[in-house]
Amino acid sequence: MSEQTGTWWIWRVFWILLIVTAVEVILGIIKPAVLIDNSFLGTTLLNLIFIILTIIKAAYIVMEFMHLGQEVKGLKLSILLPAVVLIPYLMFILLTEGHYIFGTL
Repeated sequence: MSEQTGTWWIWRVFWILLIVTAVEVILGIIKPAVLIDNSFLGTTLLNLIFIILTIIKAAYIVMEFMHLGQEVKGLKLSILLPAVVLIPYLMFILLTEGHYIFGTL
């Protein structure tokens, strides 16, 4: 009984990550035309969805497996906020400069 009460959180993490990964895989297989034909910030909407879902998964993994979820709000923000801000900024710079260099959009 104690094993069952101690492992519920890992199953919750498993199902959440499985659902997010399944959404990514399904979108990668189906490749909806509306997401491929439209672009925003120099890349297709499908690529932006992949980037956003990957950042969400990474933040969730850090929160759960590094036990950051039980810490105070200031520590959570000091670890997650730079990543959440700097990764999209880096992606924007790379996509913008790639457009200037290669001229494709």
